[in-house]
Amino acid sequence: MTDRLDSMSILVAAVDAGSLSSAARQLGLPLATVSRRVAELETRLGTTILRRSARGLTPTDMGVAYVAACRRILEDVAEAERAAAGEYSAPVGLLTLTAPIVFGRLHVLPVVAAFLRAYPEVDVRLELTDRPVSLQEERIDAAIRIGQLPDSSLRARRIGQVRRVICASPAYLATRDRPESPEDLAGHDCITFENLMPSDRWSFGDRQDRRQIRIRSRMIVNTAEAAIDAAVAGLGVTRVLSYQTAAAVAEGRLEILLRSSEPEPWPVSILYRGGLVARKVRAFVDFAAPRLEVAL
Repeated sequence: MTDRLDSMSILVAAVDAGSLSSAARQLGLPLATVSRRVAELETRLGTTILRRSARGLTPTDMGVAYVAACRRILEDVAEAERAAAGEYSAPVGLLTLTAPIVFGRLHVLPVVAAFLRAYPEVDVRLELTDRPVSLQEERIDAAIRIGQLPDSSLRARRIGQVRRVICASPAYLATRDRPESPEDLAGHDCITFENLMPSDRWSFGDRQDRRQIRIRSRMIVNTAEAAIDAAVAGLGVTRVLSYQTAAAVAEGRLEILLRSSEPEPWPVSILYRGGLVARKVRAFVDFAAPRLEVAL
């Protein structure tokens, strides 16, 4: 059974890597071993699991279902091992977390530091990224998400909300007419954080009231920090999330504009997988939620 589980792990790694050779490098195994293990599975099943071509590996129709079953089996085995190791009776072991980059640095990291002091038997791997992360496929224990959540088997605990705000520096506003409506932005220099919105139009309103306002981006950046710094420097009007600009607003370096035109706030939630929840995960959710609510 152990050999078969190892072979399943190799198969899943090969599918994820896109080739047997890439999987061999990632696993630190000879290519011949990886190829033999996959072939043994196909012989046992009496069918072809993977199609091999110059462009890489793709599962057959039967292979798609079998690889999905392998993932479930491997996760069940890992879950059983964690239970046997005591992760479900006490907060112990490695806790893997993910959060958006700026929100994670400003709010999640201090909470994680306090959590580690409170739970010395737990270690944390925190990935700060703005890309979508699959908790199931990447074996993440919990994620902090900003935005509306799709229906899924994941559990969610709402911890607050953030606004999408328009802001500019007092120096910029001293030289330009203050915008009184979204349409007035057409006559302003804009700084666009391209991960949040297109560079040629900003949207306002929600659902039936949603409308697109054409704008001119004098500057386009790929981080919120750069957009905020450019706005503080007086280069124009920018749009970011409320927590990203909170410090600059509190210090008087930026002013919030068009408050009445802001769309509905986005929820902030802690997501974690359903089923049997490890004590380390439950401990983190219960520890972090009230502290992040206060931070927001």
